[in-house]
Amino acid sequence: MLPQTTTYNFRVHPDFRFNQNKLDENGLLALAKFYLDEGEPFQEEIALFIQDWLDDKDYVFVKTSGSTGTPKTIKVKKQFMVNSALATGKFFKLPEKTTALLCLPATYIAGKLMLVRAMVLGWHLDSVQPKSNPLDAVFKRYDFSAMTPFQLDNSLGRLHLIKKLIVGGGAISVHLKRLIQGIDTKVYETYGMTETVTHIAARKVNSKKNKPLGAEKPFKLLPKVTIKIDERNCLVINAPAVSEKEIVTNDIVELITYKKFLWKGRFDNVINSGGIKIHPEEVERKLQALILQRFFIAALPDDALGDKLVLFVEAHFSEEALQDLKSSIHKLDGLSKFEKPKKIYFIEKFEETHTGKVNRLKTLAASTD
Repeated sequence: MLPQTTTYNFRVHPDFRFNQNKLDENGLLALAKFYLDEGEPFQEEIALFIQDWLDDKDYVFVKTSGSTGTPKTIKVKKQFMVNSALATGKFFKLPEKTTALLCLPATYIAGKLMLVRAMVLGWHLDSVQPKSNPLDAVFKRYDFSAMTPFQLDNSLGRLHLIKKLIVGGGAISVHLKRLIQGIDTKVYETYGMTETVTHIAARKVNSKKNKPLGAEKPFKLLPKVTIKIDERNCLVINAPAVSEKEIVTNDIVELITYKKFLWKGRFDNVINSGGIKIHPEEVERKLQALILQRFFIAALPDDALGDKLVLFVEAHFSEEALQDLKSSIHKLDGLSKFEKPKKIYFIEKFEETHTGKVNRLKTLAASTD
């Protein structure tokens, strides 16, 4: 007996608009064909996803970014993507006719979900080229958008054009958080991954009152998500609306309530230096007050300590800059002697993933060969 093929029958919300055009399923397929024939590369990616989304299969294939491991392609159920869209709409209070801007590539889950949210929730979605400063070509206000931290950093002068902004694909630095205080745009840092169909938690990181940054706020879970920690203190996610199985992460967290948690760092990044366990992400948070360029903490083998803590900074090397940084780190309050880097490397350009995140392993390998 032949296996049955599961079919998927999706209907576009009647309020959906794309680039100011009212489009149903047939209109979207016609647009996809036009983009494939005449469009720019980023529009071709939108077209390919539209075709995948409107076929009769109940799943799509999605690439992971490779920021925490080898990039791979996974199968994601379309219903899970619909459920994720509904949860985002409810959590951020984004009803039908919400105006939204797509400025992320449709190659990866974050860009795909912007399209799905618009089609499912009936948003009025416009798209622009996904580049480092996407708002430079924008001359109207939007209710909602999603960016990477790098895009946010390059869009500060025009951020008033977005009312609510979610930022994912990497942590927002302390320096960048300071720069967005006192603005009208509500900026949220998100927590999620491809396997959870984008974010399952978020936290607001700015205030209109331009108050000094205090202790980090915890992430708050979206609807229909529960969490716990395992024996490593790593986050375990139970989100049946977006994943068939429990997801065991390598993210060390502190549970605040059953709905809130603080992210501490990656279990696979923990450095054991002389018997002291150090979370590089916590050291990085402390150093963000000193270093404006991209940087990261890593470990290198050491005969005495086992691993020694080292600092990589994306900048041109100069002896003066090195000595100034060493002096500033030495004077920094809150940094224990175990958290002070044993060596500092200045690297002109970090290795990156396909989505523009810092590839720590490749950068480490390239700079210590």
